[in-house]
Amino acid sequence: MTDEELMLAVCDGDQSAYQVIVHQHLNSISHYAFRVLGNQKDTEDITQETFLRLWINAAKWQSEKAKLSTWLHRITHNLCIDYLRKHGRIVTQESFDETKDDHKSNECDNEEITDKSNIKKLNEQIRNLPENQRSALMLCHYQNFSNKEAAHIMNISIKALESALARAKRTLRKAMAITDASKIGDTED
Repeated sequence: MTDEELMLAVCDGDQSAYQVIVHQHLNSISHYAFRVLGNQKDTEDITQETFLRLWINAAKWQSEKAKLSTWLHRITHNLCIDYLRKHGRIVTQESFDETKDDHKSNECDNEEITDKSNIKKLNEQIRNLPENQRSALMLCHYQNFSNKEAAHIMNISIKALESALARAKRTLRKAMAITDASKIGDTED
């Protein structure tokens, strides 16, 4: 069934169609929420709320305006932002220590330790990015949304999204260069 057919069935109260949608989008939604929020408990709450809103508001989805995955990510994004505003920006190390295998670098085995160290450092730096930069990066580079879709999810212009991405990349490059330089300095002593 297409997304449109599934959503029409959900609008009619078809729980099996709803379960198909949840099954199709659960991993993507929970990975995104986890990256934004940084802990499993809040991720589970936000993910559950996202799919509850899907069930309640299925008739509000407009296929001509956004793909279903984009619409669901926008709901998730808004819930995450609301949560962060309400509770302050609390992102734990847990979210970045438990980087999923599908986001890890595919380097040679003899470089695996260095890669894990670099991934950990990169994730620490991502954690410190402002929310809009972190969200833009997560949506475009980890969730593989186009700039247009990510801008729609974040409810910003494409230029604002591109600016946030550029600032995030610049900040990360600079931070990683500093950590690499400090590592080199430590080994020369």
